Amino acid sequence: MWVNPVGKNLPLVSLVTSIVCLGACTNQPTDKQLEAWRTEAIALNAQMVKANTKTSPEEWNLVIEGQVTKGKAVTLSWQQLQALATNHVKTTDPNAVLNQEEIFDFRGIRVSTLLKKLAIASDITNITFVCFDGYQATISVKDLLAYPITLAIARNGKPIPRDQGGPIYLVIPHTQYPNLKKKYNELSWAFYVTHMIIGTEPVKLRVGKRELDLAALDKLPQVTILENVGYRMGWPSGEVKLHGVRVRDILAFAGIQLPANGEIVVRGKAPIYHDPSNPVRLGSTDLRECDILVATRWGNDKQPIPAKMGGPLTLAFSSECQAGTGFSRPLNRQRWVTFLEGFYP
Repeated sequence: MWVNPVGKNLPLVSLVTSIVCLGACTNQPTDKQLEAWRTEAIALNAQMVKANTKTSPEEWNLVIEGQVTKGKAVTLSWQQLQALATNHVKTTDPNAVLNQEEIFDFRGIRVSTLLKKLAIASDITNITFVCFDGYQATISVKDLLAYPITLAIARNGKPIPRDQGGPIYLVIPHTQYPNLKKKYNELSWAFYVTHMIIGTEPVKLRVGKRELDLAALDKLPQVTILENVGYRMGWPSGEVKLHGVRVRDILAFAGIQLPANGEIVVRGKAPIYHDPSNPVRLGSTDLRECDILVATRWGNDKQPIPAKMGGPLTLAFSSECQAGTGFSRPLNRQRWVTFLEGFYP
């Protein structure tokens, strides 16, 4: 029996627990919170299953971007991925919940092969893998070069089905290298991989027809909020300071005026944010009644947001938004968009 991954390979109860155990899991969720997150996970799973039927493996690409040597993203087609997938890794699979001791033969591309082809800069320390559903997993370059960590496209000689995490599956060789399991546990296995980010991308935010960089955003009024964040991976538990610019100020700067009942569509990197049938929307009321931020930095010392935390830009909501005051749509965790790319009227 295989678990149908819901943004991860874990059963629902484990999934919702993992959502709050982002760092040291010091704050235990209440039963009410767990039930709310479980309901959300089920809804997200239904959306994922629906989306899974829309894209065949032959239409799947792997986009490599970030701090790449030539400054341009590299897109590998399914045919190119097939040609490169010559590495075999034999290991257990945390997605196989009823046969956890079984050894599977994964075929795919050793990530170090891609890194060597790209000739990445020596100061890059981490690679982040982004999945169809917005999940991300980060592995150090040192470990990627030292171990056969693989982007698999086949398991036991067969393509990996979409409802089992395919067609591209980040495999950590736990069986051959047990020490890796301590550093990269089951949460580091990434399913439905669509993007591979070298280091952290430079800031680029598309607002209508304009593109803003960090310098432009820094010239706008700056806001700080202290919140329990809704991001799914990589953030500390408890309250975190987020620094950035209100979305309404960004829209005004870009010359975008929404009608009283107007909306903008939020676009993140993950394909789930590209679904025209279920986009993340922000209404005029949302933007007017509460502080919705494009976060550019975090923490007391205003650190840049790295890719391992979903940066360089994330969407953040202040407490009044989370309380639902004047909010036109329910605020769920999916709206805390990571790898934020743009707003479209």
